[in-house]
Amino acid sequence: MGGQEHQEVVGVVRTSAEEYASVAPFNPDQSYPELPWRVQPSGQNPAYEGVRGLFQVLSYDAGNFGSQHWNPLGWLIRPGDTVLLKPNLIKESHPRDPNGWRYVLTHGSFIRAVADYVCIALAGQGRIVVCDAPQTDSNFAEIGERLGLDCLAEFYRSKGVHFDLIDLRKEEWQEKDGAIIGRRGLPGDPRGSVAYDLGARSELAGHAGSGHYYGADYDVVEVNAHHSQGRHEYLISKTVMQADVFINMPKLKTHKKTGITVALKNLVGINTDKNWLPHHTEGEGSVGGDEFPELTTLRRLELAGSKVLRRLALVSPRVGGRLLAGSKSLARPILGGSREVIRAGNWYGNDTAWRMCLDLNKILFFGRLDGTLMDSEVYAGKRYLALVDGILAGEGDGPLDPDPVAARLVLGGTNPAAVDAAAAVLMGFDPEKIPVVYRAYFSAAYPLVGGSWKDVRLVSNAPDWNLRLGEIDPSACFHFKPHFGWEGHIEREPAAVSRSTHD
Repeated sequence: MGGQEHQEVVGVVRTSAEEYASVAPFNPDQSYPELPWRVQPSGQNPAYEGVRGLFQVLSYDAGNFGSQHWNPLGWLIRPGDTVLLKPNLIKESHPRDPNGWRYVLTHGSFIRAVADYVCIALAGQGRIVVCDAPQTDSNFAEIGERLGLDCLAEFYRSKGVHFDLIDLRKEEWQEKDGAIIGRRGLPGDPRGSVAYDLGARSELAGHAGSGHYYGADYDVVEVNAHHSQGRHEYLISKTVMQADVFINMPKLKTHKKTGITVALKNLVGINTDKNWLPHHTEGEGSVGGDEFPELTTLRRLELAGSKVLRRLALVSPRVGGRLLAGSKSLARPILGGSREVIRAGNWYGNDTAWRMCLDLNKILFFGRLDGTLMDSEVYAGKRYLALVDGILAGEGDGPLDPDPVAARLVLGGTNPAAVDAAAAVLMGFDPEKIPVVYRAYFSAAYPLVGGSWKDVRLVSNAPDWNLRLGEIDPSACFHFKPHFGWEGHIEREPAAVSRSTHD
């Protein structure tokens, strides 16, 4: 990690089109010489073009490019390895657009392209695992159907590849109007989970929110039990920690709690119980909270009522959950909807979520299988690569309700903070105003990256982007619209800029 020069290089490719291949298993559009098996070329496949082009601009196995011997991931993957692919599988649907899942989820054609090059490096030995812990109210089977994951699994198994799909969650919820009305248990990670306590080495150590965190569930007692009295505990997938290689495959989107969601934020999906994750601190700033900017009379009434109904919903999800859902529906015209009113830490003042995200990255890189952490000065942890699907990206009310941006981007590199800094700049944002990115350069106890984000070097097929990040002209970048709670606070250019794409 940290100071190695190759980790300060990020590749970025603009593809020729923004539409994904539509028919699984998403064959490439031509017979590239390095392909490990013969397939019938399909129609246009910009994800395959982008992944292949990214490896080319990053000069991976440059001497063999264009030949049948090209093995761009051979430096990362050894025959016999278990390679874990971690896409963003957050939710099977978009609340406003039936096809909006294409700019919410890492696309299946992107997964296919990466998996093919993993197979080349594995040389017929080893295992590929595709896994995630989606949002708890999501349906993993429907996500798989949208993305063609079962078809991909069948394709690879027919080629003799050991290929697994795993839903890492222990529980799935049924929701209505933002309230939990039903819960069912899930098998979870077949290998189990590992609990890690970062203690004083957590980014939450000494944070004013201790004892007042809100997690993913109504049960605030649970999340605070794991983050109080010097403890900062996370429950991580054992399959993830046992893998030899971790390939992070996020979607390029804005995010309501962290500004953007790219490589660093995508690790929320390796935690198998989301109620161990502090999402925000209850209350407003005068009492050490970051839930919302100010406490008005209406907000006091809303909080008091929702706390009572949440307790009831914990005891009886069907009765309490339906009452909570009904109350939200009735109160919305008076209190405002989630697209207009800041709630639940969905703004630039959230000082909690970024800390949790950096903690998860520390555990991935420095965690041992027995739940201990290695000496940060003798790093010998996970082999890692981040590959970002930004072909059709999301802006505005991300991560679940964004608007589409036809960015045609594929990004990648070996350090998550460097990749996220590059993503932020290309989106039109200032990395120093996005704590999950900027604070990664100053992480306590365990270094996630060295140097300065401004010194990250881009290599690209776009001439304006072959520079250090600090040298890139904002006019040569996109102008993604932030989530409304972040608007006017993270842009590199005035918020009045109206267009979303750079041509």
